[in-house]
Amino acid sequence: MKNWIALLSFCFLFIACKDASKQEAKAQKSNQPNVVLIFTDDQGYQDVGIFGADDIATPNLDQMAKDGVKLTSFYSAQAVCSASRAGILTGCYPNRIGIHNAMMPNSNVGLHPSETTIAEMLKDKGYTTAIYGKWHLGDHPDFLPTKNGFDEWFGIPYSNDMWPLHPQQGPIFDFGPLPPYQNETVIDTLTDQSQLTTQITEHSVDFINRNKEKPFFLYVPHPQPHVPLYVSDKFKGKSNRGLYGDVIMEIDWSVGQIMQALEKNDLTNNTIVIFTSDNGPWLAYGNHAGSAKPYREGKGTAWEGGQREPFLIKYPKQLEGGQTVDVPVMAIDILPTIAELTDSKLPEKTIDGKNVWPIFSGVSTKSPHEAYFFYYRVNELFGVRYGKWKLYFPHRYRTMIGGTPGGDGLPGNYTMVDLKEIELYDLEADESETMNVANEHPEIVEKIKTLADEMRGRLGDSLRDMEGSETREPGRVTKS
Repeated sequence: MKNWIALLSFCFLFIACKDASKQEAKAQKSNQPNVVLIFTDDQGYQDVGIFGADDIATPNLDQMAKDGVKLTSFYSAQAVCSASRAGILTGCYPNRIGIHNAMMPNSNVGLHPSETTIAEMLKDKGYTTAIYGKWHLGDHPDFLPTKNGFDEWFGIPYSNDMWPLHPQQGPIFDFGPLPPYQNETVIDTLTDQSQLTTQITEHSVDFINRNKEKPFFLYVPHPQPHVPLYVSDKFKGKSNRGLYGDVIMEIDWSVGQIMQALEKNDLTNNTIVIFTSDNGPWLAYGNHAGSAKPYREGKGTAWEGGQREPFLIKYPKQLEGGQTVDVPVMAIDILPTIAELTDSKLPEKTIDGKNVWPIFSGVSTKSPHEAYFFYYRVNELFGVRYGKWKLYFPHRYRTMIGGTPGGDGLPGNYTMVDLKEIELYDLEADESETMNVANEHPEIVEKIKTLADEMRGRLGDSLRDMEGSETREPGRVTKS
């Protein structure tokens, strides 16, 4: 009888311990916020209702602004696809880690395996991770998302125009098929992209439903609204800005579906949701391009329209909704900020971003950076943002002013302009960068030149034939 009593006592103790363990695991989950990063392609600053679009309905993004925080001075890490993705995922200026421009298909270069992505950082904390959408950090098997911290991937390896249906196929390009991937397997050949936004959204919702009991990181880098523009029938002809507006409406719908999935699974309060874009609009495509107004120029330039992006962050557990923040922030700051919120270990290698949670939460209006640096092409330092000031060094840039925009999917021709002397703009007084005030503020010019020289020493500047002491090589493979 005593043995039976002892056995029953042990069983009750085991069950109690097991329940306590479950409760502890549940408590740990409740303290670990989920992270959703939605990242569009070539979307202009003005292409969201809350950022000034009056001809595109974006109710879900507008609601996200009401429920969260809107940033008016958020910058992509660089004004081009691959580099900007490297910046937001690693917390580094892209040129620090050897990533420049937009990688072409079959490139022998990719994100180096030794670099730490947000996905890898969070996996070390027990997160499940997924990417649904465009990767563009190397299409060799050694560089795919599943080799960079992501458990799952559905999407395309590079930009959606890198396919045989490119309007300049033959005279300029010789692209092969565009392959959608499921993890590391090519599952099809795309000839019609009209269902891609819907498929990415369905994968995202399914991922949330399957992982509601454990912390997750969901990265949704939409291939749209990069040209060629594609939209499903459910949004075709719905906007007042033509096909481009239809595409933005479908992206807004996608955001709404993700928000509904979080709400359905009781995850809204403890999920950090971020929405932004990789760079400004591709102005050469005319009515198939977005709008960066009121800012100058677009994609492929360091002017404000090239890198200033719409940015929204929602985290009901810690952020009061309806706030607007004007303090400059850059995509390189996202990784260290997420590290702070998830109590994750920062990468061992040097990164450039800093924790900006005090800015998001309204505790501080002071940037942890003295300045932000605007590189483009192969490591050319074009500009510096220092407080309210933006300075540009002499460089060549492209503009549609004086050129002829394209239309209906065909690109126009840029005019190349040489900026011959240093120019300085007061962004508080002149957000469109129309009045060069360098001569009126020589002390500001000298201060920024000093900061730029310090950064050149670290990251280099090919305009001055300078190599940086802190740059790292990208991943490389030998093609047979």
